[in-house]
Amino acid sequence: MSDTMIIVETDWRNLARKAIQGEALTREEALSVLRADDDELLAIMDAAYRVRRHYFGNKVKLNLIINAKSGYCPEDCGYCSQSRVSDAPIEKYTLLEKDILVDGAKKAMEMQAGTYCIVASGRGPTSRELDQVVAAVEEIKSTMPMKICACLGILSQEQANRLKQAGVDRYNHNLNTSEGHYSHITSTHTYADRVHTVETAKHAGMSPCSGVIMGMGETDEQLVDVAFSLHELDADSIPINFLNSIPGTPLAHLNDLDPRRCLKAIAMFRFICPSKEIRASGGREVNLGMLQPLALYAANSVFVGDYLTTEGQEATADHKMIEDLGFEIEQCAL
Repeated sequence: MSDTMIIVETDWRNLARKAIQGEALTREEALSVLRADDDELLAIMDAAYRVRRHYFGNKVKLNLIINAKSGYCPEDCGYCSQSRVSDAPIEKYTLLEKDILVDGAKKAMEMQAGTYCIVASGRGPTSRELDQVVAAVEEIKSTMPMKICACLGILSQEQANRLKQAGVDRYNHNLNTSEGHYSHITSTHTYADRVHTVETAKHAGMSPCSGVIMGMGETDEQLVDVAFSLHELDADSIPINFLNSIPGTPLAHLNDLDPRRCLKAIAMFRFICPSKEIRASGGREVNLGMLQPLALYAANSVFVGDYLTTEGQEATADHKMIEDLGFEIEQCAL
């Protein structure tokens, strides 16, 4: 993170006006959000809320993840406890059977989540894994009013087409960080591979979901870079993850985030991608702490329940947070 602090008189409401009117922010304006003094935080969140309210009112989208396959990943992503370079003591298992995946969708409905996210570790799905996911998705879509997001790694166009035909509404493949920083995070695939997978999902007719992980040693400029890249990709859903430093992973030593910086980043993404679903995602409990409710003045979506190998907070706590804010859970994401 850059140590430079911009001390300027910024009209944050003017950034909101520009975002609502479809005017693009400049890089300098985006950087000014990240580098603003903490005294400006509430004014920034107020401006971000004006944009969020314009496009989404006070509704909050809830998403639930199932870790459909844990570990056994040949990739070397430095942040991930499931990668081949991780020594983190996690549970490892092959792809869950169809009935378990279907039961996960029922749990999502019980927790008022409109989107059910089937996530599997690995470079990409095998034919057998794809068959299992397709079978589960077909049953879920025939019995429940549920939006389904799949996250299975790098896809061929044929695989993407099969998922779309089965009923997958959205495909997630995060850019994670900027192109300039990507080689510091992983070496077994490239930034271009990730962009190509997002484009492949779009070509198949699935809604593109792609986001970031903050706190991996990126500079302010690199965080702005990836925000503008996601705008250019036209990602419909943008999960903003905050590094949860897991012992045994190569990035376990990093702990650069604080709640105020995280909130400024969420606001910055809202200004750059005003009409998109911005989700406060993995690591929010650890990195936002007691300021979690403020995130929903810029973000309009959260994950409920646990993540892949780390715990989230109780869904009832998220429901209460939303209620206390005077916001409303979006009951159906279709």
